[in-house]
Amino acid sequence: MFFADHYQHFFRPLTGKYREQVVECLRLLYERLYTAKADYGESLTREQILEIFSEALTRAPQLDDNDDGPEGAVHQKVAGAAGAKEHRFRNLREQAVWVLNSLAEYGWLEKQVDSATLVATYPFSRRGRLFTQPLVEVNSTRVRTRHRNTRNTLNALEAFAGRGEIHDLIDAWEYSERIVADFTDMIAELEERKRELVREVEAQLLVQQATDEFFSFMESRFQPDLAIRLSADSVEKHRDAIGRVIARIRRKEKSQKAEWERRLRQLLPDFVEEGRSLLWWMLDTIEDRMRRACEVKLPALRHALHGFTKRADIIIRQLSYLHSQSQGAFTDLCQQLGESAERNALLTRLGQQMGSFQLRLFDPKQTQLWQRQRRQPVNTRVEEEQPLAEDNRREILLQQMLDQAFNFNSGDLRDYLQSALGSGRRINSRDLPLDNARDLLAMSHALEAAAVNQGDGPRIAVEFTGETASNDYFAQFDEYYLELKDSD
Repeated sequence: MFFADHYQHFFRPLTGKYREQVVECLRLLYERLYTAKADYGESLTREQILEIFSEALTRAPQLDDNDDGPEGAVHQKVAGAAGAKEHRFRNLREQAVWVLNSLAEYGWLEKQVDSATLVATYPFSRRGRLFTQPLVEVNSTRVRTRHRNTRNTLNALEAFAGRGEIHDLIDAWEYSERIVADFTDMIAELEERKRELVREVEAQLLVQQATDEFFSFMESRFQPDLAIRLSADSVEKHRDAIGRVIARIRRKEKSQKAEWERRLRQLLPDFVEEGRSLLWWMLDTIEDRMRRACEVKLPALRHALHGFTKRADIIIRQLSYLHSQSQGAFTDLCQQLGESAERNALLTRLGQQMGSFQLRLFDPKQTQLWQRQRRQPVNTRVEEEQPLAEDNRREILLQQMLDQAFNFNSGDLRDYLQSALGSGRRINSRDLPLDNARDLLAMSHALEAAAVNQGDGPRIAVEFTGETASNDYFAQFDEYYLELKDSD
């Protein structure tokens, strides 16, 4: 159980009107113990902790509890039970002592007494340190390298594939879990930034402040972390490399994989299940996390970033327009209308006049833009006949003669074969007569005679001999017989 022993009311110091001051005390003490400001050579004594708490109390404001209703009454009872001295303190030291005693009583700090010097120190308890860390990181400006978790996963897997150290695989498995968590934190931070931008604009309407905060976020948060996550350290970039390393691990020898499985079962007994390989389960989990980061979280982060920048652009444009029109006649007219005693009457009359007004818009899906087809212009002018020149007549005559010279039809082919066959019914292709150019064209098209449909009359049959022949005009051509046969 979490709320057991002296942790039964662990979160009670964080209730009541002093909760912000207690949180600031925890943050400052954590920085003095676990950050670069810490002096690891000595432990903080009671007086040193009281000095730290006094400094924190001067920074943090005291919150007022004005809750109404049954929930507010319950909250006041709980806050009242947190300590009898919570209502009034004479000075900062007395309040610091109360904060120190409360944190030690409810389990945030532990009181340790040196048996030799009898000096009491107050270090963080394990739970107190774990719960204080997120309080410090919420508003922390220290350098964070969350975008390196993808590369850390790849590096740890490569180290495991090379050396076979089982702790490298466990590190890769933990790094891969942080990849998805980092994306979720980044998306939540962008949504929170967008809401804060809207609230600040609604409350102040300051163009310069809204613009400065937007560009401050882009310079301090987007460029060092988000830009790297979307480009140089994109999970899409390292997904294939991680997949190749995992495939290489799967192809290792069976004896080595059995040794890894045994070591994993020794180090992670809570994850052991009957019939399941821890090695295979961890590798499958890493691949699944990379797939979800690429296919789900990265598009969601891009969508959230696009929404944030779009909202900031809209707000800055609106504020710029309002700021530029603040001294215009339109603004003065609106202000006069708002202060006019006849405002309600004017708005009522306007509503009656616009009651029958209907605004209808075309559906963009049903609207199509058709391109007009250009018609070719027709020349209808009557022109006088012009006589042809001698050169034009010569060109026309030559073109007609060329067209007629190579004009060859089925009738000409039939006449040629009829004269070639004479009174016989069979002729060899080498015996076809070649008396002029027309006969040469007819011989080159002689085979087409077999494909001509001659109806019910006689038809031409072709029989190839398989040999070749030649003459004065053809270097080589197939030898065949053309035979006139009656239709069956």
